[in-house]
Amino acid sequence: MIKILLVGAGGFLGSISRYAAGGLVHRILENPWFPYGTAAVNILGCFIIGFFGGLMESRQFFTPEIRLFLMVGFLGGFTTFSSFGYETITLARDAQLFAAFSNVLIQLILGLGAVWLGLNLSR
Repeated sequence: MIKILLVGAGGFLGSISRYAAGGLVHRILENPWFPYGTAAVNILGCFIIGFFGGLMESRQFFTPEIRLFLMVGFLGGFTTFSSFGYETITLARDAQLFAAFSNVLIQLILGLGAVWLGLNLSR
């Protein structure tokens, strides 16, 4: 039961953080044609999971409970690939193909690059 509570508490905090961070980016950039808030959260989440994943692999830095709370709970609630998919499909459906294609490329390339960077910086 403690594992479920750790994941749930982390997910709760991650989801709140996602909402706040994505909204902040969206308000700062004030550009409704592209989902910058979701992109920023996904890229940051990819970096954080890469960094902490690298620390866990190379240094056994976290206990199993902290790993559940942070990696499964918090980062699972923070990253927003479900929003990414929905927004991309909505852009494509609305004939905004350039924005849909840009969304996929930016998030995949920068997200994967951020995981790589996080892993390498953690070593």
